[in-house]
Amino acid sequence: MANPKERYSDNVEGQFFVDRTCINCDTCRQLAPQIFRETSDHSFVYNQPETKDQERAATRALLCCPTGSIGTLGPNQAKETMNELPLELVEGVYYCGFNSPKSYGGNSYFITHKDGNWLIDSPKFLPHLVKRFEQMGGIKYIFLSHRDDIADAAKYATAFNAKRIVHLDDADSAPGSEIVLDIQSAQPVNSNLNSAFPSDLSGQLTIIPTPGHTKGHMVLLYKNQFLFTGDHLAFDRDTQQLEAFRDFCWYSWKEQIESMAKLSHFTFSWIFPGHGQRVHLHEDEMHNQMIDLVARMKI
Repeated sequence: MANPKERYSDNVEGQFFVDRTCINCDTCRQLAPQIFRETSDHSFVYNQPETKDQERAATRALLCCPTGSIGTLGPNQAKETMNELPLELVEGVYYCGFNSPKSYGGNSYFITHKDGNWLIDSPKFLPHLVKRFEQMGGIKYIFLSHRDDIADAAKYATAFNAKRIVHLDDADSAPGSEIVLDIQSAQPVNSNLNSAFPSDLSGQLTIIPTPGHTKGHMVLLYKNQFLFTGDHLAFDRDTQQLEAFRDFCWYSWKEQIESMAKLSHFTFSWIFPGHGQRVHLHEDEMHNQMIDLVARMKI
């Protein structure tokens, strides 16, 4: 629970506030950019909610903050808003919420599929999410994009008897993972990749290795529309451009550029990142922005 005695002085007066436990992870600014902004080291409330939709967005941010750094000075709608999570973004694709401090507030996602549901990276392990995932048909696979965003994946794997998927080069971060991939090029999720996958998933899900941020980083492409990008690729709210995080590249910027160039040949119109803003663009605009991003990364 956020402590009103520890709230930052740059919060505007009113119900919502951010306290000094904030790690500046960007979760609140993604969910309620009209309410939260950032300084060099923390988020703060720059505008109190003025409508019910804004209050609901701010409350989602309160619930999803990995460090519990957002609070209110009076009663709020957290209990009611909790029932909206996981939050459906497009048909069959959900933002889990309840971001974990173990992944520095990284986003996780959930795909419903007739042949088994997928969890992409991991939120906090909470009874509410376990119950909701059960209601939505359980979890068959847990796709781990890279070593930073493992969080509570092992607990979800145990709870649902799910298979964790990780690249060999990041596998030491998720010991005991059921499917360890040693792939260097894009692979459709089918029986040719691993007998654990049903063959009729081919063409719907493609695993693409994108070394750079970490050596074993991978992204997941669903239906040639939805790209789950881990820490490889995101969207900048201020510049309205695709971005990559050079200051947070732990393995090789050169390889990340090469990975981004290869990724630009794929077709997709949605980006769902682990860190950074999600975005929907026309596929032609997405392609043009990918080409521009690769050029900027080389500078």
